[in-house]
Amino acid sequence: MKKFISSFVAITLVTGVFTACNYSKKVVANKDKPVIFFNRQPSDPKTGEIDMSSMNWNDKTFYVGFDAASGGIVQGKLITDFLATSDSSSIDRNGDGIIGYVLCIGDVGHNDSKARTEGIRKALGTWNGTTAPKTVKEGLATVGGKELKVVELEGKPMTGSDGSTWNSAAATESMNNWVEKFGNAIDMVISNNDGMAMGCLQASNFPDGVPIFGYDANSDAIEAIGAGKLTGTVSQNVDAQAAATLQLIRNTLDGLTENEIVQTGITKTDKYGNKITAGIEYIPAMKALLAQNTGVNKDNWIYYTAGTRDVAIKHTNAHEKKVLLTLYNGSDDFLASSYLPALNYYAPLLGLNLTIVQGDGQNESSCLNGFVNVDEYDAYAINMIKTNSGRSYLQKLN
Repeated sequence: MKKFISSFVAITLVTGVFTACNYSKKVVANKDKPVIFFNRQPSDPKTGEIDMSSMNWNDKTFYVGFDAASGGIVQGKLITDFLATSDSSSIDRNGDGIIGYVLCIGDVGHNDSKARTEGIRKALGTWNGTTAPKTVKEGLATVGGKELKVVELEGKPMTGSDGSTWNSAAATESMNNWVEKFGNAIDMVISNNDGMAMGCLQASNFPDGVPIFGYDANSDAIEAIGAGKLTGTVSQNVDAQAAATLQLIRNTLDGLTENEIVQTGITKTDKYGNKITAGIEYIPAMKALLAQNTGVNKDNWIYYTAGTRDVAIKHTNAHEKKVLLTLYNGSDDFLASSYLPALNYYAPLLGLNLTIVQGDGQNESSCLNGFVNVDEYDAYAINMIKTNSGRSYLQKLN
């Protein structure tokens, strides 16, 4: 009889402990945890259509990026403003009355690349209804008060020998080939990102004085503007994007819901005193927070020098949470030199402990194979290699 009572008490005590644990720490299923896609929104690589089935995975799933369409327009205006204030005789190197340019497209299947190509071509009048390479028409631009024809001599994606896109080494090789092919008919070089623009500048035969434009405002590109080597670039406000990615996670983990998730600490001050300084807008139809773009040139480059952080993001006393985060390519110029340092700066301020998986930019498996032990994390931040791979990551959370 004593033995029976003793066993009964032991069972009761264990059960009591278990019940107490349940009350003190609610177990959240992986499928119900926050999922933030960033830099690459789930979408069809051919049509650009947003994959809303992935975006609607749960009520804590969002995308953080920048206004790609606006960015393309900003880049186009940066170029046309430069031409408008330039001496036509110095821009038109061979005096043929034509402004010839070459275009580093990057990744033809990427929404951001498409938006930049469209913005450039529309600004220069070479837009022919598509972002496809070689499908362009003759345009017009005002150069120093004189109207000149504009021709896209060639535009091509920059794919490395390993299959990676936005490849700077491929841009160096292409620039060498372009100079041999077109000679002094090249009056301008335009790139869909800074990495490829800097790659072009590495070409041994890059023509001195030819204006060259990039996109991203990477630290080396900003320095190149200051040195007079790069003509201009576009800042997509990486600090706003990185901080917003982490703030969304913090908000959902703090139990905020609906509009509070996308506003608190972003467009209005949170309980810790944080509010992102740069302009950022929420688009409900896309479940997307998009940072605004600004042009950078010799007149304002000093403002974008490395080390500038948003001082409005302060240290919090929030309980630390664990986040599993993927980067599509650990060698990507923008992500490695700009986005990742920003993430590492803001994460501890917001009480987030990041585990970072870095892919090779070519094989989705290089990220997916590291997207493991998902039960150990409170939230997930995903940057895919292919924009149509969102569901592959989400399936691991089922």
